[in-house]
Amino acid sequence: MSAPNSNSMTRKNASTASQRSELCALRSVAVMGVSGYAGMEVARLLMRHPALAGTPPLFLGRADAAPEPLAAIHPQLMDNNGTGFGMDALKVEPFSWDLLKARGIGVLFLATPHEQSREWVPQALDHGLRVIDLSGAWRLSTAENRAVYKFADEGSPVAATVQAKAVYGMPELHRDEIRDADVVANPGCYATSIILALKPLVSLGWIDLDRGIVCDSKSGVSGAGKAPTAKTHFMHAADNLSAYGLFSHRHTGELLEQLGLAEEQIVFTPHLLPIPRGILSTIYVGLREPRQPGDVESLYRGFFAESPLVRVFPAGKLPEIQYSIHTNYCDLGFHLADDGRRCVIVSCLDNLLKGAAGQAVQNMNLMCGFKEEEGLK
Repeated sequence: MSAPNSNSMTRKNASTASQRSELCALRSVAVMGVSGYAGMEVARLLMRHPALAGTPPLFLGRADAAPEPLAAIHPQLMDNNGTGFGMDALKVEPFSWDLLKARGIGVLFLATPHEQSREWVPQALDHGLRVIDLSGAWRLSTAENRAVYKFADEGSPVAATVQAKAVYGMPELHRDEIRDADVVANPGCYATSIILALKPLVSLGWIDLDRGIVCDSKSGVSGAGKAPTAKTHFMHAADNLSAYGLFSHRHTGELLEQLGLAEEQIVFTPHLLPIPRGILSTIYVGLREPRQPGDVESLYRGFFAESPLVRVFPAGKLPEIQYSIHTNYCDLGFHLADDGRRCVIVSCLDNLLKGAAGQAVQNMNLMCGFKEEEGLK
């Protein structure tokens, strides 16, 4: 069989991208769950997205709720005049599938609890919608790893069908699959920071897995969601640093599946930082062979050469949370010991943006044929 002509393949890909772009230009997007932190950030990004100019997103709330101005829920999104396409003109409307159809919605963002996404994604597919789900409902491909969520529909034919369609929404690893996906399962925030930091080294077999990998991650309080708990209210979180979820955190399964690791090869410990947002993951690995700093830096730069939302720092310079919050970047840096065998990788991102809403919009860009970074820089 002769090899495909590269020019014809290029024309085909360009045509497909054009069709995707036209589809999204003609059909609007909707967001369910806009009242939460991540949902608010999705709304903010979509309202300023250049490719969606003139096509306002549809914001959805509970089916039994009265319409409410978006700016009443999130005053930080208020405009200074409230005219035309401004935030003040938009409302959060009661959810219904008929409303989605009437508005010509093509892509639905779900910033909803895991259980609600398990129920609604199959229905959305039945209504011909493409879904970007920010919950953990469809991130994990194996029943063993999904067990931590205790889904009531586990093992059902409907759940199995949807799971088979779901693509793990990390563009840096699954860009081509995301473009044609009907269901994109947005990654967890901790998982994003760790997977991006480790994948270049794991993919080339540079890590001595017999020595194990230690991931020490710290997140701002917004990572726990908007509903207050005993551990996230001010009196507990302020002036404090605490570990939680040892050997049981829900993002562990994502690390195992996306990095191809066994459970005994990695330890992940999350911590709660007394700051509103941001993640810093410090990751400790041993290398199989001695390496030079330039080797490691070249590996990372080559791996992420086509990834516009990953920033690789020069060898020896480390990211900090203050550099990445309020941006859609994941920042990566490392320091190599003098023996060339011990390496510490530091990964930073905004848990509400690259760890949630920004990555969701990045996935939408791929699905619709827009530039991957459009509206995110």
